Amino acid sequence: MQLQSEYALLFLLPVFLLMYWVYRNKKKRSSYLVFSHLPPVLRNGGLKQKLAKLPALLNFLVLTLLVFILARPQSSESKIKRNVEGIDIVVALDISDSMLIEDMQPVNRLEASKEVIKRFIQGRLSDRIGLVVFSGESYTRVPPTLDYPILQKSLKEVTTTNNMKMGTAIGVALGNAVSRLQDSKARSRVVILLTDGANNTGTIAPEEALSIAKGYGIKVYTIGMGKEGKAMLPVYRKDVFGNTRKTYQQMTSSVNIELLQSIADETGGKFYRTNDEKALELVFQQINQLEKTKIDIKQYTKYNEEYQAYLKYLGILLLSSILISNFYLRRTI
Repeated sequence: MQLQSEYALLFLLPVFLLMYWVYRNKKKRSSYLVFSHLPPVLRNGGLKQKLAKLPALLNFLVLTLLVFILARPQSSESKIKRNVEGIDIVVALDISDSMLIEDMQPVNRLEASKEVIKRFIQGRLSDRIGLVVFSGESYTRVPPTLDYPILQKSLKEVTTTNNMKMGTAIGVALGNAVSRLQDSKARSRVVILLTDGANNTGTIAPEEALSIAKGYGIKVYTIGMGKEGKAMLPVYRKDVFGNTRKTYQQMTSSVNIELLQSIADETGGKFYRTNDEKALELVFQQINQLEKTKIDIKQYTKYNEEYQAYLKYLGILLLSSILISNFYLRRTI
């Protein structure tokens, strides 16, 4: 509830002054002596004497309500129209064994990637996001969706696995991610590909997947993970007592920077090279700025006049004052 003409409330001042003047004059006219020997019934008066001030009170309420009506009470009804330009995103995450190398916090490359992806998802508003994982093969864990809790749950459960072919199939991963976006109606379609290796296996060459992505107008952001050179890969084995023991195996970690750079450049995306979790966080912050959802918000407000309802109450008060003054009481106050 709001008042369209708030200045009308200034009329309440003369109303209060008028009522005060009436009260003062009435008090002077009605002054009389009280004799102690009069019966209590004469001193206290009957019902009519007790109601003698009621018409004046009703008239005061009528004037006050009239001023309130002049102030034009209104109710408002607002509608918000949102024009959302959504983005469809597929994150392709490398889960090959080398992602277990412990050169990124909180544990290793894989856990660092999952943590940053998690925060990236939390920062989106109305974008459909999907998740593809790969090593020597690739599969879709979650197709593009707005169900962020399901997506976050699936991301949390991602681990390396022995049930997939070993290696790093970048071409297969990119092809799989693109296939999830080819039928999308979104104006912007994006693949974010994270890997710490070079393409060394797969049935689809990276160049072929790149050509398909370009054909559909899909941007690809590529991220080369981890430090290059000698690295220690954790290996878990069971001893003779059935206990799991962690040992380390030396390996060489390398990223095909030229390939990832080419994929990004030719699709309109960007290539990033990260060697720690802080750099990876910065990369996703930059992507978040580049691929921001556009939301236009328009608010419409409709105002409804509410004075009609108060006119009914004003009429009731005025009629009550007239009836009491002229038909019940002996004289008008």
